[in-house]
Amino acid sequence: MRLAIAEGGLSSIFQGLSASILRQMTYSMVRIGAYETIKARMTNGKKPSTTQLIISGAFAGGLGGVAGNPADIVLVRMTTDARLPPEKQRNYRNAIDGVIRIVRDEGASALMRGVGPNTARAMLMTSSQMATYDVTKNYLMMTSHPKIRLKDGLALHIVASGVAGLVATTICSPADVIKSRIMAKENGSLTQLIRKSLRNEGPQFLFKGWTPSFMRLAPNTILLFVILEQLKGLYRGVLTVAPS
Repeated sequence: MRLAIAEGGLSSIFQGLSASILRQMTYSMVRIGAYETIKARMTNGKKPSTTQLIISGAFAGGLGGVAGNPADIVLVRMTTDARLPPEKQRNYRNAIDGVIRIVRDEGASALMRGVGPNTARAMLMTSSQMATYDVTKNYLMMTSHPKIRLKDGLALHIVASGVAGLVATTICSPADVIKSRIMAKENGSLTQLIRKSLRNEGPQFLFKGWTPSFMRLAPNTILLFVILEQLKGLYRGVLTVAPS
């Protein structure tokens, strides 16, 4: 972060903000909404098993990955643009400008470039993040150890979501690295990219950037679940007071 500010100024850390917002409005909205719906349909009101939570997350993540792929491409390009030579920089003004220019210059199909790795990453992210949160939350509420037992409330939501962020970052790191490298490039197959990266950097390239990824995902996950729990509480309150 210090290097980015030193080279590009304070505004550089907000590069791609519009694309990040568009991504959350597509990818996150679809996967979170679909997860709750799929989980409810799979369990029929019963307590879900860990396997059911993982499957629900995988299906929901796949839907979110497809929905958010265009915004993801624009986000990757906007945040890596400064690393390119000046003649190769795209200089998208915002996310919408990026989508329009990709369709105009490369065709609509370019918006689905990397959709396979992106969907795989979204399935891993949602299944690990959502399932870990639900499992951790239930464990901390039901555990027989009084020193770690927590009541349903803000502290429980923060702890469970922090664990979910840690697990999700670790599980998704390989898919995240591959996805970003595919979307940042215009040519080259997945196999060629992996072979080249393994040859030049070794298998550890799959976890390159883990620390900044966790620094981004941990607060994102905590805010996501804390706000989601509050909204679910408000929704249940509305249903309770609504006239029959």
